[in-house]
Amino acid sequence: MSVPDEKKPVSMTERRSNRLQMESPSFRLPALDKDFVLGDSTRGLRFALEYQKAEDALRAAKIRSTIVVFGSARCAEDSPGDHGRWYQEARTFAAQASREGGAIDGNGDRHNVIATGGGPGIMEAANRGATEVGAPSIGFNITLPHEQEPNAWSSPELTFRFHYFSVRKFHLAMRAAALVVFPGGFGTCDEMFEILTLRQTGKMNPLPVVLAMREYWQGVINFEAMVKAGVIDRADLDLFSFADDGAGVWRELQRVGLRRR
Repeated sequence: MSVPDEKKPVSMTERRSNRLQMESPSFRLPALDKDFVLGDSTRGLRFALEYQKAEDALRAAKIRSTIVVFGSARCAEDSPGDHGRWYQEARTFAAQASREGGAIDGNGDRHNVIATGGGPGIMEAANRGATEVGAPSIGFNITLPHEQEPNAWSSPELTFRFHYFSVRKFHLAMRAAALVVFPGGFGTCDEMFEILTLRQTGKMNPLPVVLAMREYWQGVINFEAMVKAGVIDRADLDLFSFADDGAGVWRELQRVGLRRR
């Protein structure tokens, strides 16, 4: 009787396949594992990534400060009446602010760069005004149920998309040297009052806040009634001021002390 050779190599056909191990989700590199990266436990990581990606690009572009422009997405260039006029005034303001505020600088830091929510309407007008005078401008877009597309006027390398409103708002606020609010609806008011709350509570450095198109804002929000009701102090009204048109917004920013940050 022959004795089996224990040292005889196992043939390829007898080897156990590792296909199941290779295909297992646990074997994926974490950074390439979509199910892991988009899972509940990694929400904090996604917050950090959304912050860092935009931050790296802004630093590379030497963006030191911004003028944030809020306003309605529903105002088109060819809209009749006030909507079309508001669009043109936002465009005029952004052009002047970009020319005179330090956004156009070939080699050094850039100051008072126009930053918007990146969408249509007043946001498009402000990005457009900056681009038309050769300045960069920023578009902080947000993912919405009805997908928002970036307008065609923000600088491509400074056009970002966020999933989290909170991270987007953080980037809108953190470099802001001024806030300009053109007429708008719920979203515009949300963003405006968030900045005013940060200023009121001392959580944000002093900065000029100008509400453009005085007649609109005084018609839709009765700030004096808030004072009378005792829900804000009269001193809180000093947190913002008004202007009647685009050129007036720039004059008001100079009057209240816009500076390079």
